[in-house]
Amino acid sequence: MNETTVNRCEEILAVWLRQAFRAAFGEEHDWSSLSVRPATDPRFGDFQCNDAMQAAKLLRRPPRAVAEAALAAGPLPPMLAKAEIAGPGFINLTVRSEWLAEQVAALSAAPRFGIPDIGAGRTVVIDYSSPNVAKPMHIGHIRSTVIGNALDRIYRALGYRVISDNHLGDWGTQFGLLIQGYREFLSEQERENLTVELLERAYVQSYNRTKDDPSWLDVCKAELVKLQQGDAENRAIWERFIAISMEEFNRVYARLDVSFELTRGESYYNGMLADTVRQMQDKGLAAESEGALVVNLEEEGMPVCIVRKSDGGFNYATTDIATVRSRVEEFAPERVVYVTDERQQLHFRQFFAVCGKLGYQTRLEHVWFGLMRLPEGTFSTRQGNVIKLEALLDEAERRALEIIKEANGDMPEAEQKELAAAIGIGAIKYADLSHDPQTLIVFTWEKALALEGNSGPYLQYAYARLCSLLDKYAEQAPGRDPLANPLCLESDIERDLALRLLQFPAVVSRAAEVYKPSVLAEYLFGLSQTYSSFYQRSPVLKSEPSVRDSRIRLCAMTAQALSEGLGLLGIRTPRRI
Repeated sequence: MNETTVNRCEEILAVWLRQAFRAAFGEEHDWSSLSVRPATDPRFGDFQCNDAMQAAKLLRRPPRAVAEAALAAGPLPPMLAKAEIAGPGFINLTVRSEWLAEQVAALSAAPRFGIPDIGAGRTVVIDYSSPNVAKPMHIGHIRSTVIGNALDRIYRALGYRVISDNHLGDWGTQFGLLIQGYREFLSEQERENLTVELLERAYVQSYNRTKDDPSWLDVCKAELVKLQQGDAENRAIWERFIAISMEEFNRVYARLDVSFELTRGESYYNGMLADTVRQMQDKGLAAESEGALVVNLEEEGMPVCIVRKSDGGFNYATTDIATVRSRVEEFAPERVVYVTDERQQLHFRQFFAVCGKLGYQTRLEHVWFGLMRLPEGTFSTRQGNVIKLEALLDEAERRALEIIKEANGDMPEAEQKELAAAIGIGAIKYADLSHDPQTLIVFTWEKALALEGNSGPYLQYAYARLCSLLDKYAEQAPGRDPLANPLCLESDIERDLALRLLQFPAVVSRAAEVYKPSVLAEYLFGLSQTYSSFYQRSPVLKSEPSVRDSRIRLCAMTAQALSEGLGLLGIRTPRRI
């Protein structure tokens, strides 16, 4: 089966139109960028091409005349019922229902509902989540973790080799404060029963003491130097901090169904920092300024990038440049994608520019996102409204369980709890992923857990309703596979639903291309709305057998697309809600 036929119906139509433009206007012009997109208004057809306007400038002809000449250059291809010109030169295309049925059936039979294998032989590193050791994960970590994991899943589905890397904050000046605070402010029993919360408390107490006692900072710096020089006792304490932190992190990741190929902290690259700076000096990039080594980025319109501080220490930029070097040498990735909040944009632009000057060809992408807020404002440690991530997940499951008990009181308790986890965690994820990453999110439980509107539970419920319908069909037609039924698209709403399904592979590709899982979330919500309209207007089980069988196949394919799409967002699809 031809991959393009299965995956990109727009491309099939675009290929035909490119040939038509070549036939009409010759080979001397490049028509390869000409494209076809789903129609914005179904009244004007199924697909449309707006490139006659651009071609008109090239050819110095009226756009409508350009469109007319292209369509007159040859007969319509078999898949088209008609091709019309609207307005100044829009080309509107309506496909034959038989062809549409063939295409959507091919998608259904293809692996992963026709997601194209465009990443075969290509590697991408996705750097996301990246919490700091010795601090509990809080709600501020949810966006990087959830967006990064969705991109991780999407790129894997597209055939890429994905190296997911949890780049932990496990090195730096804070560990001198923490080691000394651990010794001074925790009791022997607390040290024996160490938790991340106790570590955070010890760090805060140690940091606060530096404000009143300058000598305390000197002691902490000495402990840091001992750690950096490999002191056995400090190294063992530091490794214990990491182990305890990872235990908590992994507990949260298990609940979120998130996993990583690599978990490498900043410390992993520590031995590369001096050599990385020497490389910059050898290339004439790093120069001394006020005792520090800096890379001048004036031509790029940015401040200097400090790569070695005046005290001889290294900073985040140095570590990140060394990390790129390590990843390029080890994995030879086509691109490295970083998922962090908007406040780090300058940092990423700076060290990306330095990597370019060093000659790295790997594409570096910063996928930044807006912050998540509560209705009453931003999260603040001082105000005490920072929500621990585990507490957020607990509350999501608790609220979901209340809804389930009210609706399905007869369901076994274990099943209720399992369902509550799927719905509660799914609601948290979708509340994030349904937004453009670069928007600020004001989080409310009411919207996240709503069974109506654009929410995770709404889409999960739509899938569960489809499963219920398929189960009832199995009772009517035992042993019959709905996906093997003949498919006949007779009504407008059936065509609309089939056209929506046909867009699925292109939507997944587009979400990866622009690094926005929200593109997929928006599509899934639109698909569920179209299905709802179809179900209201098109009786399924009560129709005569041939119509029933065709419509149930359309329902089964919708269930396929919803399950596949929600899975790419990391959201489970229970068969019963």
